[in-house]
Amino acid sequence: MFFKLRKPIFLLLSIPAIALVYIFLRNLSGYSINYQVSSPCACYKCLTDSDPWFNYNISENEFNWWKRLQTESRSFGVYGTTVANFFKIFPRNPDVIQPKPDHCRTCAVVGNSGNLRRSHYGPLIDLHEVVIRMNTGITRGFEKDVGNKTTHRVMYPESAVAVDDNTHFVPFPFKIQDFEWLINASTTGFTGRSYMPVKSKIKTNKDLVMVVNPAFMKYVHEVWLGNKGRYPSTGFMALILALHICDEVNVFGYGADSDGNRSHYWEILTNKGLRTGVHPGSYEYNIIQQLDQQQKIKFYEGLTKKM
Repeated sequence: MFFKLRKPIFLLLSIPAIALVYIFLRNLSGYSINYQVSSPCACYKCLTDSDPWFNYNISENEFNWWKRLQTESRSFGVYGTTVANFFKIFPRNPDVIQPKPDHCRTCAVVGNSGNLRRSHYGPLIDLHEVVIRMNTGITRGFEKDVGNKTTHRVMYPESAVAVDDNTHFVPFPFKIQDFEWLINASTTGFTGRSYMPVKSKIKTNKDLVMVVNPAFMKYVHEVWLGNKGRYPSTGFMALILALHICDEVNVFGYGADSDGNRSHYWEILTNKGLRTGVHPGSYEYNIIQQLDQQQKIKFYEGLTKKM
């Protein structure tokens, strides 16, 4: 498979009120990442887009696809009103490092796989300007293997953890309530219910909140995954996010551990029958390997089971 990021969709909710910023993908049939002769960054190679243009609206069709992920029953109009209220509290323009010809935006995407144990990747991970971690992935006690630097924490309400004042809080919303949760949990407190417990209060720097557009999920599902699985995993969406905000992307902590199990590096696995559920885990992993083979990213596999 040959990947062409000619018109990558970018991602983050921004102005106007129900808007999102994303670069429209003109050619859906296949895509590659192009490197320009006149380099736009100071990396050895740069992930670039030759001719982006921005669209500031989420369509009702995209909304209708998204609302089915967790059986959202409310309307497109309610979504718009909720997002308008969201922007009364959080910044309309995402805090993204802009490309410069004299600067290399390096990005480490750190998954939670047990293959990070005994990897000694920690110092290498911490050298990156941007370090993206997922959900409840912890660092304390595991610094030698996973590092301790976090600039962006990707999660959803049911997996949310507090972040410090210097870390970007990057929620992936799956339903309208996820926007409402962040509004309330960061102010007066959230009292609603979800399919599993959610925190009533969350500590985060409101100026560093970057909400990923619901249309981004649809784009990743259709273009990158060919509609396989019900929707992409958080880890895979975080990787594609990194391809759009960094010049150089290095990936750690994805895939099964050395025994072939889907474990987390901070826990001793008792249930060895875990699978990737609604996500096409094997297909996502194969794409990551192909991107590495094509030298679009560098994939540090860790202690994985060699097949």
